[in-house]
Amino acid sequence: MTESYFTFEHVSFQYSDGTQALHDLSLTIPMGKKVAILGENGSGKSTFFKLLMGLEKPSSGKIQFLNEPLHYSKKQLIKLREHVGFIFQEADNQLFASTVKHDILYGPINLKWPHEKIEQHVDTAIQLTELEDLTERPIHFLSGGQKKRVTIAGVYAMDPKLYILDEPTSSLDYYFSNQLTAYLDELDTENRTFLYSTHQVNLIYGWADHFIVFHKGQLLYSGQKDALFSNDALLKKAHIEKPWLVKCYESMLREGLIHPQQQLPRSMDELMQLMKCHTFTPL
Repeated sequence: MTESYFTFEHVSFQYSDGTQALHDLSLTIPMGKKVAILGENGSGKSTFFKLLMGLEKPSSGKIQFLNEPLHYSKKQLIKLREHVGFIFQEADNQLFASTVKHDILYGPINLKWPHEKIEQHVDTAIQLTELEDLTERPIHFLSGGQKKRVTIAGVYAMDPKLYILDEPTSSLDYYFSNQLTAYLDELDTENRTFLYSTHQVNLIYGWADHFIVFHKGQLLYSGQKDALFSNDALLKKAHIEKPWLVKCYESMLREGLIHPQQQLPRSMDELMQLMKCHTFTPL
């Protein structure tokens, strides 16, 4: 199996107005991982995604896709977009068909799949995103959250191996924000990779297994959660909130309610298990 989807080697990007969006970026997007992309607005996350999708070319440096230099010929861009599904932050930038089902059908039809395969993938996508009652609804009659669910269904129906989600919970209510990670868990196999950009750290803390942090166009961190969320100085610099579960763990540790462990708990169940394992001294 290929070890990485993308490799960036000293990549920088400057917009035509002179704005330097990324500075000397070197990193690898590992295959088969759930990657959280963190950073304040303007940190370079959206530009990074545009480079991944071939929508922009680096001003300097090299990008490799599936261990080969990324070229911008029509043939290679088609190959790239067959592998990569992009869910935009603003759903209106991604929807253009007349009805919900027509929009979800658009991508699979353009992949020239057999009719039965198209219908199977589209029906599964509709069920996954709970859009059964909206399939014939005109797009312009949908709420912001409904539109976002249609974009998710449209990308899912194309069966990409790498998902890019740019602030996917914007416009989603509490229920569907939490449902989104459940959707992704259903897709989570060793053959799929996820890049999830968000400010909602609590939502993806226990879900992601790799974290990348951008700050002012530079790579500030790339690695597992433990070294990131135990580094108060780095979190402060990047304006990233510490997850409430980590705050609880650290507070209980200070109070002597649990024993320290090498890895931070990923869920409330894990934290409660630590408490059960702790031997309390009777009063």
